[in-house]
Amino acid sequence: MDVKNLITFIHVAEKNSFTKAARVLGYSQSTVSFQIKQLETELGAQLFERVNHTIALTERGRAVLRYAHQISKLTKELERGMQEEQEVRGHFRLAVPDSLCDSLLEEGFADFRSRYPGITLKIIATGTEEMFRLINHNEADAILTLDNHIYDTEYVIVREERVGMHFVAASDHLLSGRESVSVRELLQEPFVLTEKGMSYRRLMDEKLAAMSLEIHPVLEVGSTRLLCSLAEQGVGLSYLPDYVTAKAVEEGRLSYLPVEDFQVEVWKQLLYHRDKWVSPQMESVIDYCIGREFGDGHSN
Repeated sequence: MDVKNLITFIHVAEKNSFTKAARVLGYSQSTVSFQIKQLETELGAQLFERVNHTIALTERGRAVLRYAHQISKLTKELERGMQEEQEVRGHFRLAVPDSLCDSLLEEGFADFRSRYPGITLKIIATGTEEMFRLINHNEADAILTLDNHIYDTEYVIVREERVGMHFVAASDHLLSGRESVSVRELLQEPFVLTEKGMSYRRLMDEKLAAMSLEIHPVLEVGSTRLLCSLAEQGVGLSYLPDYVTAKAVEEGRLSYLPVEDFQVEVWKQLLYHRDKWVSPQMESVIDYCIGREFGDGHSN
């Protein structure tokens, strides 16, 4: 069996198009069609249903796709094992929530660049649902989530940790220093929050909705550093991860508000698809992410 035919099959299945697969692979459409037909003949099975110029995987096609990904992964690992590269090179695509961009890149990235000048990195700031669409279509190599706990056998969890969350206010705010604050009392105040529908903001909104309550912020912006600063200035209360606010709280510029009966479980997780080949550049970026976001420098 020709591995090239399996690679072509993977591209056709992911693109749902012979034409798009041919464009990506640099083949003619007739070559792609021939390779798929050759593969179907070898396997004695129809891999695609072809109806009115549209294609869809058959049940057997879906089974073959899983094996094709595994064979592709093993082939790349074999090629890697046979080569000794002097320098780690390549492109890597990492999907992250906007709220993690500062902590991921602000410190340490210059050192990473000096160690791996041959690696180029694309950061895709987006929501969790879009992250999984990207990773499932091989449009992102790994994702770093800040959301509810995700477990699925389709993905490898490299690292994960629970993230503390608090409502925060300027240290001189009337609610600061209180032993307890009710949710309804809290909602009388102006808020500055990350965008609606994004990671922990979505989880907070869902918790409030279950209580038939809702926040209408005076400002929505993705930068957690800016939100922290605005909360310190008294522009409004905010709801932020502890890793963003801990220093300001320790230095007395912000206060955590003890809100009654309001707990939201948020997890930070670094994942990639189980069929993804872990290339040298991927290993390097993953180790960097672990060091920046999870406090050590070694992946599982």
